[in-house]
Amino acid sequence: MSLHSEILEQPVCLERLLTSQRKTVERIARAIQTQDIRFAFLAARGTSDNAGRYANYLWGAMNGLPLALATPSLFTYYQQPPRLKNALVVGISQSGQSPDIVSVLQEGKRQGNLTLAITNETDSPLTQSADFVLDIEAGQELAVAATKTYTTELMAIAMLSAALSGDAARWSELEQVAGWVSEALEQDGAVRQLAERYRYMQQCVVLGRGYNYATAFEWALKLKELTYVKAEPYSSADFQHGPVAMVERGFPVMAVLPTGKVFDSMMTLLKHLQTDLLAELVVISNSPEALSLAKSPVTIPAGVPEWLSPLVGIVPAQLFSYHLTIAKGYDADQPRTISKVTETR
Repeated sequence: MSLHSEILEQPVCLERLLTSQRKTVERIARAIQTQDIRFAFLAARGTSDNAGRYANYLWGAMNGLPLALATPSLFTYYQQPPRLKNALVVGISQSGQSPDIVSVLQEGKRQGNLTLAITNETDSPLTQSADFVLDIEAGQELAVAATKTYTTELMAIAMLSAALSGDAARWSELEQVAGWVSEALEQDGAVRQLAERYRYMQQCVVLGRGYNYATAFEWALKLKELTYVKAEPYSSADFQHGPVAMVERGFPVMAVLPTGKVFDSMMTLLKHLQTDLLAELVVISNSPEALSLAKSPVTIPAGVPEWLSPLVGIVPAQLFSYHLTIAKGYDADQPRTISKVTETR
């Protein structure tokens, strides 16, 4: 098993999760609906924190559920946790081992709140602190950089959103995700070729907005973990409030912009970056207009709805990061100085 094989395994993982965990998700949704839940309070680190960014947008937009991302140090070092009355307290962790994430669920339960663990390890400290456990069923992930556990975390978040909404159409769209990811994976060879162009890249920015704010952060994390490129993620809106000043001729800008509500605003920025600032664009999109701006365009399937685009758009970004790692001569399975499980406090 290697990072590349784990990337290719994702359609199977997503299909398995959707099939096997739907009843569990619906049971969790019913429990949430019987309580006076006013907001979600979510703790995560690293890749799982980026999954939390997706939940922030999705649960807010689709379910009217505000979400606050926890600051675990308040629960550990400061010993001054906030009041969590009427919260759904969620911990997301592929390993379920990190003590600071566990501490948030423990405190949430102590304050009388409903607690939920989303994890790939159902026998872990995190699950022991949870009222409900949602097993993402990704199977063993051996590569240090998370790929299939990230997309299955996103799928779990999307499934819970669909269950809370009671909208059968959303379940129908979820059933198409594995197929869309398979289509994205068909570009493996093409992505390998375009990644070669960036083998000497030392820095870049990664842009996304809305649901794909999470994708920008996760793509940048993969570039940092694997290729050691100084990749900085931004909302396309935040990027215009100062950081755009760093862009000069040939500066590499990665962007994820599927069609949807934020598309027009991002297109305005990308046109400015390409035409006026002469940046070099790598664009992941299902819009021919957006792809036409890119020096390196990467297509995702046209039918992907915006709310599910992070599950699909991250896949070519994973492939890009993997192939760039190989082009730079690094070990994609064992990047330097980091390990699979990081236990922060």
